[in-house]
Amino acid sequence: MPANMPIEDPHILVVDDHRDIRESLAQFLTRNGRRATAVADAGAARKALKESRFDLVILDIMMPGEDGLSLCRHIRETEHVPVILLSARAEDVDRIVGLELGADDYVVKPFNPRELLARIDAVLRRTYALPPTADAPTGEMLRFDRWTLRLAARELVDDAGVVHELSTGEYRLLYTFLQRPKIVLTREQLLDLAFDRGADVFDRAVDTQVSRLRRKIERDPAAPKLIKTVWGGGYVFTAAVEKT
Repeated sequence: MPANMPIEDPHILVVDDHRDIRESLAQFLTRNGRRATAVADAGAARKALKESRFDLVILDIMMPGEDGLSLCRHIRETEHVPVILLSARAEDVDRIVGLELGADDYVVKPFNPRELLARIDAVLRRTYALPPTADAPTGEMLRFDRWTLRLAARELVDDAGVVHELSTGEYRLLYTFLQRPKIVLTREQLLDLAFDRGADVFDRAVDTQVSRLRRKIERDPAAPKLIKTVWGGGYVFTAAVEKT
């Protein structure tokens, strides 16, 4: 097993309607010590996910029938498996939409298989080195302290029913904390979970976003009770989270 392999014998699901791409990629992965299953569409992918355990999904966006973004959303709602999206389109809006749906990385076609392999290993390392989430949110809302986060609308509502606007970064950070309450998360882990690693972001970006989020949810941002700093460690979200 290669020294840089993050987990032993990872099983990867390749979903692409182009036969040459999915089969050649599956063969490349197999030659490089990974197990690979290749399917042609979302329906076959859903079936495979029910029947087998996968460590990562490589998912083409542009497919006939159900597209990759819809399938990515389904995977995020039902599975604990990382997703790398493939697309022939390099527009920022597609990349942003994919990452906001919960994809762990986004690769533009045509791609170098070696680069994709490095990205696969990086995503696997990040995923399986992170603290586990609490039970995955299956409802429409997450409640904590005096707040409700409406997932579908991405709205933060206080106990008086007033909606407070969240930026994309604030939403992703809050959602990350709500998935892992009472678990200390390092800045490095928060970068992996809540930020686009393709962007030029650093530890300071985490501190800035935490400060902004505190100003919205804390009764006294200068003496935070919900998001506490762990000196030398990172941050911890202290409130209980109720899923409805």
